[in-house]
Amino acid sequence: MNEAILQEIGEFCRQRGLAESTFGRRAVNDGKLASRLRNGGRITTDTLDRIRSFMAHHAGAAPARRRMLFDPATQTAMPPMKPLAPPLASGQASDDPQRNFRFFDNRQKYLLFVNTCSEKWEVANRVSLELANIHPRPPAVRVFDAGVGDGTVLARVMRSMHDRYPTMPFYIVAKEISLEDVRLTLQKMADRFIEHPSSVIVLTNLAYAEAPWLSVKSVTAASSMVWKEMPLEGNTAHSFEQQITALEPFLGENWKARVSPKSGNPVYERPVVLVLYRNDHKFLLDQVIPKPGGTVADYDLVIASQPYRARASVEFKAKRVLAPLARALGPGGRMIAIHSYGRDPGMEIIHKVWPEDNPFMHSRHELLKVVKHELGSAARDLNFNAYSDERSLFRYEMHTLPSEISSSIGTSTLLAAWNAAIYVAQIEDDRLADVNSDRRYIEATRDVLQQHGGLWFYDESFVISRRRE
Repeated sequence: MNEAILQEIGEFCRQRGLAESTFGRRAVNDGKLASRLRNGGRITTDTLDRIRSFMAHHAGAAPARRRMLFDPATQTAMPPMKPLAPPLASGQASDDPQRNFRFFDNRQKYLLFVNTCSEKWEVANRVSLELANIHPRPPAVRVFDAGVGDGTVLARVMRSMHDRYPTMPFYIVAKEISLEDVRLTLQKMADRFIEHPSSVIVLTNLAYAEAPWLSVKSVTAASSMVWKEMPLEGNTAHSFEQQITALEPFLGENWKARVSPKSGNPVYERPVVLVLYRNDHKFLLDQVIPKPGGTVADYDLVIASQPYRARASVEFKAKRVLAPLARALGPGGRMIAIHSYGRDPGMEIIHKVWPEDNPFMHSRHELLKVVKHELGSAARDLNFNAYSDERSLFRYEMHTLPSEISSSIGTSTLLAAWNAAIYVAQIEDDRLADVNSDRRYIEATRDVLQQHGGLWFYDESFVISRRRE
């Protein structure tokens, strides 16, 4: 019963551009109607009649019009979602660590995707909108990036932060286990220290349950922790870049990862914390610079962009990633989580090759429900904001010139589009071997690009926020 009415409410809200909380207030004066139903709550037949009467009465009304990140009226309609399929369409077991190794650590696919698609730009724009909703407190604006990647998103968000808070100190902690990503991120930080000199930037390879606090739970890991504090000398981007580049031997020796035989995910060989700041601002930043064993979280903003594998279980995503990050929020703090949504031309390419595949199995509503349950009593101080599709979803595209999508599409464009599709859908290499031997994937990619005049994808966002004191 609940699933049926929730499906009706969800479809009505998508068509009318309403958040579920707004629907509940307008229909039955209960903003938590949908969440109560999702959590197993019951309603009377009178309430059900009022809900359906409200939907019938407003069925012909024009959708609400306002500036939104995602507006179905201006976008090509999304194809219907395919039925759920097993995470591994090939039917093979997922016990092999090499199969489970995190898809996003495939460097060639990752770098080609980042440089041919606008996802990083659009994610940074979406994250920057949250800066208007946070309430920083002394001694600094505190930000945690739960998977900094190549640093593009963080660098763009830091520019937005400087624009909004030009005189406030910044305390930024970035988690990343990939050595190559750490190198790419550090390359972007020299200019940040020039524009915003009162910044403390910390990079760490710790797990999600440890990184916000810069501390490890294992006694063995704690005894091998490498904590490096590096005050940058000088006042030019060139001098900062030279000192950051000189960190290469340190990173190569200490920033090592291995495959966990238990989960198949990459884990650190030894925990590392690298603290960077300008030495000429050390006095000002004394209360901001973290100290071993004495670090608090209390973040104003947590960025969780693609922090988990889409095919991971909803319990893993909630328990291992989202719940620990939610606990790290300070009063008034906000965590914005972003993951791939599917139902776009990219998935049309995938479905032409693997018709029953569906990597995007867990909606933001289901994730928030499980996170709330995982947090238990701690969830009472938090708000869980799924928002309407128009606010939650946003689109990014593969960069192409107008002349590239024609009756004859270049091979490089087709290969870049295919790479983007399989990267977003997280297709394992062993599954690719079966299709790379013929031209099925090239024809599928060409058909979709010509049909839509390009290639784009949808991401889904949601926010968990802590109430202010």
